Amino acid sequence: MSATTDPDATAPDTTSATPSDDVVLQEVELGTQWPTIDPFLFCAHHLDQYPEGDGELGPAATFEGREMGQDFAGVDGWNMYHGSHVPGFPQHPHRGFETVTVVREGLIDHSDSLGATARFGRGDTQWLTAGAGVVHSEMFPLVDAEGPNPLHLFQIWLNLPAADKLVDPYFTMLWAEETPTVEATDAQGRKAVVTVIAGALGDVQPLAPPPNSWAAHPEADLAIWHLELEPGAEWELPAAAGPDTIRTLYVFEGAGVEVGGHHLDNEVGAVVRCDAPTTLVAGPERVELLILQGRPIGEPVARYGPFVMNTEDEIRQAFSDYQRTGFGGWPWTDDAPDHGADRGRFALHADGRMEER
Repeated sequence: MSATTDPDATAPDTTSATPSDDVVLQEVELGTQWPTIDPFLFCAHHLDQYPEGDGELGPAATFEGREMGQDFAGVDGWNMYHGSHVPGFPQHPHRGFETVTVVREGLIDHSDSLGATARFGRGDTQWLTAGAGVVHSEMFPLVDAEGPNPLHLFQIWLNLPAADKLVDPYFTMLWAEETPTVEATDAQGRKAVVTVIAGALGDVQPLAPPPNSWAAHPEADLAIWHLELEPGAEWELPAAAGPDTIRTLYVFEGAGVEVGGHHLDNEVGAVVRCDAPTTLVAGPERVELLILQGRPIGEPVARYGPFVMNTEDEIRQAFSDYQRTGFGGWPWTDDAPDHGADRGRFALHADGRMEER
């Protein structure tokens, strides 16, 4: 998937903060593409209410009124994106960063220029280090021909430091069954559940990220947590480990949440202080939040479309290399491969390793 983000987005100044300062430092309303701060490049929130499938993994619906090939208007609550029959993103290149694709509902069929392929979703996360360059496709097969096929996912773009921009491409699967969760119950018996995708939460350790990820550096203090709060539930968000860490909360479901006594509405993102524990209290409805935190890489960022480097010359080189090599070429007969209606979740890695779920 590709997207643009504000090249001037910077971290708020927290150097003068004291314990008596407001917990919420900066707020922004959310759209489909959420603004982020170094080391994150952006976060795309996809929520598509696809209808029943047509038996060939596409929607059993007319495409009339859609700008096919560039369908992002959300007609009838769903998009085809760049797909022509199956929704999704046919083959496209990346270099110089990582994609972290967290799927809450629905399925994704992945294929890439390394010969790797996968079907994942329903709580899984795929963490792809594009590094020196990879071409991949991400299609959303509508496998249920008898009922709706909702798709709910986040794709987070995470930058790589200059030293790792050209590492070999690599992907890791964080399967739902193995991804740790933390459950807590407040004094009134109301529950909070945190899915720990990256970054330790107390004594709970996440699954390992790819070896060359910024998240693999202990000093990065990087975390990706999904938080669910029952109506009225109270939960204490612990302090971050490092003084330079920046933490952002995104409220995307429910009637809002109190953060250290400050109310955040639904569809609002906020940079919050993280040098001390912060109490979160859900409103009258169940609340869901995505929490991103990390220590900034602090290097220049040059980006254009699917490439994220440090200089404009490196961007030009990325285009030249892609035109010359195709980042290994496309080994599939289709620009948008899928795995049929009956295939379960699996991952075939470039080294031939197979994982079945």
